[in-house]
Amino acid sequence: MLNSCSTKAPAPPQKAIIGYVPGFRGELKDLNIDATKMTHINYAFVDVRDSMAWLTNMETDTVNFKYLVSLREKNPQLKILISIGGWSWSENFSDAVLTPSSRKKFAATSVDIIHRHGLDGVDIDWEYPGFKGEDNVFRPEDKENFTLMFQAIREELNRLTAQTGKPYLLTTAIPCFQEFIDRTEMGKLQEYLDFVNLMSYDFYVAGDTAGHHTNLYPSTSYEYNESAQKAFEAYTAAGVPASKLVMGIAFYGRSWIMKSNDNWGIDRPVDSVARGGGYSYIKDSLSVRPGFVRHWDDKAKAPVLFNETTRQMVSYDDEESVMHKCNYVKEHQMGGVMFWQYASDPKLYLLDAINQNLRP
Repeated sequence: MLNSCSTKAPAPPQKAIIGYVPGFRGELKDLNIDATKMTHINYAFVDVRDSMAWLTNMETDTVNFKYLVSLREKNPQLKILISIGGWSWSENFSDAVLTPSSRKKFAATSVDIIHRHGLDGVDIDWEYPGFKGEDNVFRPEDKENFTLMFQAIREELNRLTAQTGKPYLLTTAIPCFQEFIDRTEMGKLQEYLDFVNLMSYDFYVAGDTAGHHTNLYPSTSYEYNESAQKAFEAYTAAGVPASKLVMGIAFYGRSWIMKSNDNWGIDRPVDSVARGGGYSYIKDSLSVRPGFVRHWDDKAKAPVLFNETTRQMVSYDDEESVMHKCNYVKEHQMGGVMFWQYASDPKLYLLDAINQNLRP
């Protein structure tokens, strides 16, 4: 006699949808954040000063934390993390984690912020350990200290868990180029992390030529082959499990004025940098202007907006490229997707596309 109990396989775990929100812009309540469409919110940014995680804009940050916590009324499962550093506030990481005592101080102050404000974890965006970012101190010892920093934060989080009975998250945002892998111990430090967020965008920012800035695969139109796929393969080879890797999606475009109107501007000389803007602006305002035509690079799975009259090129993510990225995440059993940043697409075109393609 057949057992009447269901033998249906368990549903696969929900993929993470991690959105960075711009605390540096001021109060977040004006964004009317839809918390039902994300699993995690990363608050950008918390500064690093005197070996401490530091709330530079204490009054605004406090208001924003209360607002983010209130979003749990609509999504009780929402996790809220502070993101420490970023491009502009990574100057002092190297000093902050240089010694055991300074690391403990940094870890303790990081965890104290989330404890005081009822948050769920810490995200580190150090740009970059061991080499130059914007204006950061860096030294060879950063390679080992980067790992020891995560160990120290995890120990502090575990101590807090022992007090509250609640688990806490530790994540990091990392760039997608080989030098970062070479100057870190990714296979070792990932043991302390829940997610590793791939910043699979800004492949082209400034330079003599232009190309896709957030493509999934390498383009065959040029030799420079940075892509999300290449980053995924490099980090898994370095010892990071696919289930911890999170695909980055750009909610904004990069734009240039080209010196010719050949090849949609791809791999052609740049005349000047132009405004790309957020995706809501690109879709509703820029793409409908006379002369702009959307092209699709099927190898890279990436769109290009180009105007032959003005020679303006825009590289960006749209609904179609997001679909391909979400499919890649599912096919390769990655942890989910993250995006930078919420305010760049207030119409939620891309967040809706993520939900349509990633959630069961």
